[in-house]
Amino acid sequence: MSSRRSVMMRSLRAKNRKQAMIVGVVGYTAETWSQVKATATDPQCFEDTFEKWKAVAVSARREFQRSGVQAVEYQIEPQVFAEWCAQHQQQNDSKARAEFVSEKLSAAYAQQS
Repeated sequence: MSSRRSVMMRSLRAKNRKQAMIVGVVGYTAETWSQVKATATDPQCFEDTFEKWKAVAVSARREFQRSGVQAVEYQIEPQVFAEWCAQHQQQNDSKARAEFVSEKLSAAYAQQS
């Protein structure tokens, strides 16, 4: 686990939460992972293979669960994400991917209320 993730996990554990915390995590299929990585401005942020990415993603979700945080996966559809990037004047980078997932999950949870 990276140092940044480790710090984030300790921070989450340290918080005294009265309600469940939910975080969105990016999800891919093997095909969508390849497509998003191919157009990313930060391809170095991706693991070398989809299988390696999947192992890291599963591990991260387990860490979230151990800390009491519910990790909700959102599958990125490359075309929808590309349109969102154009509309929001964003590049395909880790910040935009995280913002996209957060926005989509927030909208989905708002509709459930």
